[in-house]
Amino acid sequence: MDDILRAVEQEYLKERGEFRPGDIVRIHERISEGAKERIQVFEGIVLKRAGGSTREMVTVRKVSSGIGVEKTYALHSPKIEKIERVKERGARQSRPYYLRDLRKIH
Repeated sequence: MDDILRAVEQEYLKERGEFRPGDIVRIHERISEGAKERIQVFEGIVLKRAGGSTREMVTVRKVSSGIGVEKTYALHSPKIEKIERVKERGARQSRPYYLRDLRKIH
């Protein structure tokens, strides 16, 4: 059963570049508004990557107007146009939740 599942999931996997928790990334997401589509960019620091295969999720955090905003994306979703790493930063932990307490991230 696992072999069948892997074979089906393989065609949905996308190449998304290399990034780790602590890196600053820019995610280009396709937004549908009625009949129109546009690309919205969300730039922030990666807090965690979880899951595997087609179920892999990534959580990104940014500070906008003094308020912290976190978004969780399905990494292989067709709504994500591309993910680019803006800046590589080291993190002390694999899930750097301590960054939530910092006021200025960049």
